[in-house]
Amino acid sequence: MGSLPKKTLQRYLSQLQEHPLRTKVITAGALSGVSDVVSQKLSGIQKIQLRRVLLKVIFAGGFLGPAGHFFHTFLDKIFKGKKDTKTVAKKVLVEQLTLSPLNHLLFMIYYGVVIEKTPWNLVKHRIKKTYPTVQLTAWTFFPVVGWINYKYVPLHFRVILHSLVAFFWGIFLTLRARSTTLALAKAK
Repeated sequence: MGSLPKKTLQRYLSQLQEHPLRTKVITAGALSGVSDVVSQKLSGIQKIQLRRVLLKVIFAGGFLGPAGHFFHTFLDKIFKGKKDTKTVAKKVLVEQLTLSPLNHLLFMIYYGVVIEKTPWNLVKHRIKKTYPTVQLTAWTFFPVVGWINYKYVPLHFRVILHSLVAFFWGIFLTLRARSTTLALAKAK
């Protein structure tokens, strides 16, 4: 590893140790912003919508980063940091039945109401139509991410791993929301 990347990584890890919440908030926001730029390009948007990128950064930094930080800390306190198979399974189950559905629901509401400025009745209709599929799809692979996270990843890196996975998941959700919006617009 070259000297600049090594120093950058060392500074990042130092910040993560000294200011864990702030570092996770910034990381979640930055990865969400980059994820949105990628999803905009993949969905065919020619000119990057900076307002949308900023709003996604705000959502990830203002909710996902802090929620993940406090949730993982809380679970570790409840389960006393144990990593045996039974405890890891319980942590994954708790996460998948609480934080996961909440994250997806809030993202879909935020995306529709705040980012797209869609009227509430249309957002509600979209959520009724697509939320079950989004959540069921999340349950096909996020339990594996959770298992890896709780079994092998130290507490202070768990939000970072989730943010990295959320980078790709955010692209999926954005493209899915965009295609649903286009389908609803064509139906009218």
